[in-house]
Amino acid sequence: MPPAASVCAPETLIILKNRSDFLKAARARRQGTSSMMVQARKRAADEADGIRVGFTCSKKVGNAVARNRAKRRLREAARAVLPTQGRDGWDYVLIGRADVTASRPFDALLDDLRYALRKLNSSGK
Repeated sequence: MPPAASVCAPETLIILKNRSDFLKAARARRQGTSSMMVQARKRAADEADGIRVGFTCSKKVGNAVARNRAKRRLREAARAVLPTQGRDGWDYVLIGRADVTASRPFDALLDDLRYALRKLNSSGK
């Protein structure tokens, strides 16, 4: 039986909280999948270390319950995939999609994130 808590070390991923960080990521590369949009940007050398990640869902996703469920699923997918396939020194923003993020099978959600990271990491240095 897997543990109830995430097995990922808490210091592995740093959560984005400032609007300016989200706006910088919005101007960078993006890759859409059927269940989410992933934005990624390489930070400047003088910025923070590690992998940083942010999550957002607009009101198009649904009411507060649906948005929070979608964000919880995105957070868990990020905890599972980003420590191994994310790049150090990069910011990632995961954006939920209406009716899909909350209902897509979790294995497919993980595959979508892996696919987006492969495309984003191969397109930039």
